[in-house]
Amino acid sequence: MNTIITFMKRNYKILLVVTFLSLSLLAFKSNYATSTDPEKDKLLIELLTFVLEKGHYSPATMDDEFSKGVYKDYIEALDPSKRFFLQSDIDEFSKYELELDNQILNKDLTFFDLTYTRLMQRMEESKAIYKSVLSKPFDYKVDESFNTNYEKMPYAKNASELNERWRKQIKLSTLSSLVDRLEIQENNGKVDKDLKEAAAPINPEGIFQENTVENNKQVPADAGKVKTFTELEKDTRESSLKSLDEYFGFIKDLDRNDYFSVYLNTITGRFDPHTNYLAPEEKERFDVSISGILEGIGARLQKKNDYTEISELISGGPAWRGKQLEAGDLVIKVGQGNQQPVDVVGMRLDDVVKKIKGPKGTEVRLTVKKVDGTIKVISIIRDVVEIEETYAKSSVVEKDGLKYGVIYLPKFYINFENKDGRDAGKDIALEVSRLKKEGVSGIVLDVRDDGGGSLSTVVDIAGLFIEEGPIVQIKSAGKRKEVLYDRDKKIEWDGPLVIMVNSFSASASEILAAAIQDYKRGIIIGSKQTYGKGTVQNVIDLNQFVRSSSVGDLGALKTTTQKFYRINGGSTQLEGVSSDVVMPDRYAYLKMGERDVHNAMPWDKIDPAQYGVWTNNKKFNQAIANSKNRIAQNAQFQLVEDNAKWIDSRSEDYVYSLNIDQFKLAQKQIEEKAKKYKPLQNYKNNLKFSSLPYEAEVMSKDVTLKEKRDRWHESLSKDIYVEEALNVLDDLQSKTVVKKPMDAKLKSHKLVKS
Repeated sequence: MNTIITFMKRNYKILLVVTFLSLSLLAFKSNYATSTDPEKDKLLIELLTFVLEKGHYSPATMDDEFSKGVYKDYIEALDPSKRFFLQSDIDEFSKYELELDNQILNKDLTFFDLTYTRLMQRMEESKAIYKSVLSKPFDYKVDESFNTNYEKMPYAKNASELNERWRKQIKLSTLSSLVDRLEIQENNGKVDKDLKEAAAPINPEGIFQENTVENNKQVPADAGKVKTFTELEKDTRESSLKSLDEYFGFIKDLDRNDYFSVYLNTITGRFDPHTNYLAPEEKERFDVSISGILEGIGARLQKKNDYTEISELISGGPAWRGKQLEAGDLVIKVGQGNQQPVDVVGMRLDDVVKKIKGPKGTEVRLTVKKVDGTIKVISIIRDVVEIEETYAKSSVVEKDGLKYGVIYLPKFYINFENKDGRDAGKDIALEVSRLKKEGVSGIVLDVRDDGGGSLSTVVDIAGLFIEEGPIVQIKSAGKRKEVLYDRDKKIEWDGPLVIMVNSFSASASEILAAAIQDYKRGIIIGSKQTYGKGTVQNVIDLNQFVRSSSVGDLGALKTTTQKFYRINGGSTQLEGVSSDVVMPDRYAYLKMGERDVHNAMPWDKIDPAQYGVWTNNKKFNQAIANSKNRIAQNAQFQLVEDNAKWIDSRSEDYVYSLNIDQFKLAQKQIEEKAKKYKPLQNYKNNLKFSSLPYEAEVMSKDVTLKEKRDRWHESLSKDIYVEEALNVLDDLQSKTVVKKPMDAKLKSHKLVKS
């Protein structure tokens, strides 16, 4: 989940704390030289605990309860499906259950070293287990079952019991795949993937589900060839073996630092769910996610056995422009300019990425193995790369003679290092301006699945739709509240407005939705409530507290420093924002919000700010009532609600038969039930969405971008939620509305005190 970020240098309330920390931590002038030196780990623990104590909004007390929480979370993080540790290991570890608070304060790594060493031992032993299990055929006629409720599952008492657990886990995976292959063959290569996906076992630990339709929706290449049961059974074992080999290959890439980061994050997680330690590589990824830019060649990489594979070229990037590098190419060597290239076969993916990325204007030479087997050296000049999926985009749709605009905002992005760089506030303003030129009569702003981002951009975006006034209230520990205002009297859009949310709309999305709702400026439609994250985080660079650079990069700490509140005084923490119009949601009954997370901060409220309610909304209440009536009478929405209840009931299904006949019967029953929900996948709203003229021109030269927009428009044309949002815009139209609305400055509106 991304967070609301106001970097430390942008938050004066944190400045005093940082100054104090800087003075207090001058003693940390480390001589530690290597990143694998345990002394560096001790330094990190000392820094984290000190910064958290002084900078966190509500510091946790490090006592026995804190220790128990760290212990539980860390063991679960290391072995969530209980497939590595034995009960004897847990008995040994449990001696430290009440000692971790003291170990943390004393920079004692005894517990971490013990668990790390034991995990490496158990993982190595597990390789032999799964290879042995998959070396011989399974007997699918035996009447046995497997329970996937790992949370309540006890640890294996001995090696024999652990072997049996692996056998059953793998057997469930191969059985599911085998049944799929048999059905495909029986149906001459045809299979209803939607029904198979609905019937696939719900398994919280996906690594043993590699071959189910849920995780591998591709029909086998040899689907048209008739095979015997024995041949198909062997195929499933070979496929599972390959998947597990790849999984353990990924595990091999992790080093001690990666596991120590897990340990640190179980410590920070006891303060609240959004306080995290960011290792150097993670901090770099975080910066890219919040800004949408990086400097490099513009290619996505993935591990493929010992090789690094080019999985995708980023549209507009230098590799994409060069037209020599292709998806599927395997990187063998990486050279910097004219320097001797370095062999990267077998190298960690993160290390390969470090070598390929680099400053704008520098050259990197990639020696790649092409799909046809030829070897080629490709020279690429690095450049600034924009991750297009990060940024806002808009579409126009015509409905009942009127044009409407749909804007999708995936996150509240900003470039803190470059004030002239792209940010969500400026981009949304630009999209609104473009839509006005197209003569739209209403705008839908879609922040579904938007996990947050920059706080400042929220204020800018909300300010596009009101004249001026408060947007959000912020409170630091022991401080008076601060109110962030939109002080620009210009209104970019004063016409009908709908904000679309769901249960994954969080943080910055919730501030925006809450402000629009409190002003009654627009109608919020979507899930019953949003995610419920009402806290603000700052990212603190830990390197600033150390005099010597010989210690290496220490990473950063993202810590909760403030809570934010609606302008009506209520917090969005835990409760989120309740939609004006609730639309049935397939996942409405699953526990996925902040209120379902351990250590979440409590809900509270403060005094409201002074603000005025939007008055140019005579049809506001009627539009809400109309929408509720439509939804209540809509058979498709009723089906969604029924499907949500079914999904919730299935989430409690943990026991699966490993007998092929019983498994088939159970899957067939689920598929029969799933047929009822088939119309949900086939729904079409009969609306045509199109890109704006400026983007159509760009797409004529960029096939990749065109494909992405075509897929987006296709998904919009199947989206019943977007359709209802447009219906609400219809209801908000005044009787005298013209198809091309007048400029915002010419329309009359006023605010009154609430």
